[in-house]
Amino acid sequence: MRISARTDYAIRVLVELAADTGRPLTCEGIASSQQIPYRFLKAVVRDLRQAGLVRSQRGCEGGYWLGRPADSISLAEVVTAVDGELLTVNGETPEALAYPAPAERLDALWQALRAHLRELLAGVSIADLVADTPSASAALLLGAGLTVRTER
Repeated sequence: MRISARTDYAIRVLVELAADTGRPLTCEGIASSQQIPYRFLKAVVRDLRQAGLVRSQRGCEGGYWLGRPADSISLAEVVTAVDGELLTVNGETPEALAYPAPAERLDALWQALRAHLRELLAGVSIADLVADTPSASAALLLGAGLTVRTER
């Protein structure tokens, strides 16, 4: 499975915003902190804003905040916001595929894989990635006893 740079950067942006809710953060600050190319980051933040996952304010006191509470933003939603479908095969959704025999069961495999991936990613929120104690489903994904948060 391949996780795109857009997805990786989007999740990192949202985690950065969730970790520092006291003030708006600028794209320049996030790009520097997370070592993400600024121009690429602007495009990712635009997608996140259009999906309602971040909100912005212009001006000298402006920047970006989370659009909703971090515990209500799932990783599945982030992937969909920046990349579209969670899983495609050669650019097609699993439902659009039809294989000739003897490979006719592959489309069902891809559909099941996408369903499991959606379930897994829907069970982890941005808050889980910032929390000292992630939710039960996130803890299973991240590894029992993992401490994600670092002090600044």
